[in-house]
Amino acid sequence: MTLKQKGISRRQLLAGSVAAGAAFVVGAGFVAAPTAAWAMEVSHLQPATMATLIQMARDIYPHDHVADEYYAAAVKGYDTAEAAPGIEAGIAALDAAARGKGHPSYLGTGWERDRVDILRGMEESAFFQAIRGGLVTGLYNQKAVWPLFGYEGESYSKGGYIDRGFNDINWI
Repeated sequence: MTLKQKGISRRQLLAGSVAAGAAFVVGAGFVAAPTAAWAMEVSHLQPATMATLIQMARDIYPHDHVADEYYAAAVKGYDTAEAAPGIEAGIAALDAAARGKGHPSYLGTGWERDRVDILRGMEESAFFQAIRGGLVTGLYNQKAVWPLFGYEGESYSKGGYIDRGFNDINWI
């Protein structure tokens, strides 16, 4: 049965998926953004697990001006044969915590404050600490993200900060 036979257009299907979370699980081994031009393949994690991991990353370090693709790049390193069992178990625990609060899943929790509440309940777990710790470098070490925060990168190769705005403190 095609989408036309069901009375829904492709555009309506994609528009409806935005409420499901930051990423749209397209099929086996493939995660894409519903509102932007990025996608990623996963080889060891389930696509729904990766989509949940991306949303979790966004909720731990929320920056409205940073696109989901950078969060996806930050968690892509967890898509390994060694890490997958622990990540799958951690996401299963996250989904169970969401169900315990009356939500269908973590990704299916519509309000950010509700997802943050779920994360606060898990923040002492080894899974949460591993993801949070990995995001510090996974997200903020991406050179493409630096301009979004006003960071120009290292200055040693350019003569240091002294002659490059070190004493320009117009932000005070």
